[in-house]
Amino acid sequence: MGVMVAVEGLDGAGKATLVAALADAAARRGATVGTFAFPRYDADVHAALAGEALHGAHGDLRSSVHAMAVLFALDRSGAAPELRAARDAHDLVLVDRYVASNAAYGAARQEEDADGGFVAWVRALEIARLGVPVPDAQVLVRVPGDLAARRVRERAAADPSRTPDGYESDAALQARCAQVYDELVARTWLAPWSVVGAEEGRAALTRTAESVVAERLGDGTSRGIASGSSVRSDTIET
Repeated sequence: MGVMVAVEGLDGAGKATLVAALADAAARRGATVGTFAFPRYDADVHAALAGEALHGAHGDLRSSVHAMAVLFALDRSGAAPELRAARDAHDLVLVDRYVASNAAYGAARQEEDADGGFVAWVRALEIARLGVPVPDAQVLVRVPGDLAARRVRERAAADPSRTPDGYESDAALQARCAQVYDELVARTWLAPWSVVGAEEGRAALTRTAESVVAERLGDGTSRGIASGSSVRSDTIET
């Protein structure tokens, strides 16, 4: 069975960049890689409804913290069989956003910390009730809120179809979310964590990715299939 690593962080933190670096590092070791990205706005109806709500659709849906969290959880629940199959087929499975995102953003919206009821509710819902696979490790891409916000604006300017949603445009929410993420790391919530600085240069990021992959895969873990990485078409940049 392969190792599943979830990459977490604020909107605009650079999660997709790290996922790509991790995949490259694993492929260079001869390991096979599968990647996923959540929410799957184009592949799951629950994620699509949540995405539409984040842009103002569906009345007061976005105002309900728990309703939005359930939609994101159902997206992952729907992908659970694919996640398990990928874990069986590959040495490394990389996930861009996972359960911790639901916990961090929801707790931040509730103005709770990581010890509050919302974080515990997310774990009970996604892991215990819906059976979403638990990752083996998690990586937080830690980024200052102003840098993340600037990246979101630049991304939107470069691609008009990526208008910032209700979460991305809320600076206060992003700041609270960053604090909850740090608390989740401190508590080793759900699985062990590593922390990566978002302002690392390409060379430093590559070294960090190689270190994380070496730690998680070790030596001799490849299944002998040196075909490089296998990247899913539903991966999105975050």
